[in-house]
Amino acid sequence: MATNNYPLTGFHFTVKWSDDDENVSFSEVSGLSVSTTPIEYREGANKEYTTFKMPGLKKYDNVTLKRGAMATDNGFYDWFNTISNNTVERRDITISLLNEAHEPVVTWSLKNAFPIKYDGGSLNASDGKVLIESVELAYESFTVTRA
Repeated sequence: MATNNYPLTGFHFTVKWSDDDENVSFSEVSGLSVSTTPIEYREGANKEYTTFKMPGLKKYDNVTLKRGAMATDNGFYDWFNTISNNTVERRDITISLLNEAHEPVVTWSLKNAFPIKYDGGSLNASDGKVLIESVELAYESFTVTRA
């Protein structure tokens, strides 16, 4: 069986953002990144005048989802409105990069995501562009699975 050994393209993907595995169409997903803050430590008995470095806590950047605004779909704004007095509806989000056969090649699974910012887009009477709305999500962690 031959394997395709070529770089992946980033334009063919799906996002599932509800408990019923509903696919929602998005034009852009950004912010899928994680970093580790190094911890510096120096033993008191260490004869060298230097510190040891070790990995600390992981920090996940916020993810932004963008799509064309639809007259009959208020999903972003409705989810944002679940924020009330330190409570919010949390969702597990699945973002899958697809191959030519529409099969997942790379999947990012975001745990306990919730909206922290909604942007209704920019209105401009002098251009005929599609209105793009976006939602920024915070989440606890993600895992990456490759096919």
